[in-house]
Amino acid sequence: MGDHFSAFSFVDRITELQPGLRARGRFWIPDRLHEFPSCLVAEAVGQLAAWAAMAALAFQRRPVAGLVGRVEFSGPVRPGQILDLAVELESCDPDAVAYRGWASVGGSPVLRLSQCVGPMLSMEEFDDPRVVQDQFGLLCGAGTPPGRFPGLTMPELLLGETFQSGALRAVLEIPMSAPFFADHFPRRPVFPGSLLLDAKMRLAAEFAGRVLSPVETTPLVYSQMSDVKLRAFLSPGQTVEFDARLLSQAGSRGATVAVAARANGKQVAGARVTLLPQEAT
Repeated sequence: MGDHFSAFSFVDRITELQPGLRARGRFWIPDRLHEFPSCLVAEAVGQLAAWAAMAALAFQRRPVAGLVGRVEFSGPVRPGQILDLAVELESCDPDAVAYRGWASVGGSPVLRLSQCVGPMLSMEEFDDPRVVQDQFGLLCGAGTPPGRFPGLTMPELLLGETFQSGALRAVLEIPMSAPFFADHFPRRPVFPGSLLLDAKMRLAAEFAGRVLSPVETTPLVYSQMSDVKLRAFLSPGQTVEFDARLLSQAGSRGATVAVAARANGKQVAGARVTLLPQEAT
């Protein structure tokens, strides 16, 4: 099976399930990792929603990243912690799934997703339905051995200069090969939307750091994201160009940054990222 269900899978066990309605699950963050970014916490919530949706449609369809109305960040997570995951599906049919979900550690929330919509596509295009169903049975039973996630190297975001228009640009080269492609997905490698989300967050933080007062010493942290859109699949080897622009600023108290992503001359993703000084969150 190789890296399938290990290189980019973030549900160890499904502890409660009503297919098409709701689910709860857990993921142990391996303590050997250096970090576990917030984008992977969002990925874990989305994967739990995917399991609930796929089960409701007999594993003939699977959701892919689409729209997220709002992501709220309540705190960081650390290697060695256990993520408690929960999702509620608002609708689920062969065309799309709509859901909301959250993650917590030790009873304290760390991330919440709302107004999420994922298009449902043919499972056969991405993976073997029988293999996915077998994995689902394992997750609903004893679960998979914790600690299987080996970690990953985030693709480098090459920052450019801030233009007179106020925009900051950056470029990301999607690798031709990476372990996570074996998991996302075996039959059709697709660059994970959550890793694209991470690139947008990093660029927004860099941009906010440049536009806020240089005397501000309090570290900025992510507060929320909104209007997160993924319009197209990104394949191995593609180049993604990012453009960050300031939407609003409250002195040195934080900023909201709009980040757009383009590939082959077309916009493929967008989001608004709000960052605040640490004590204001």
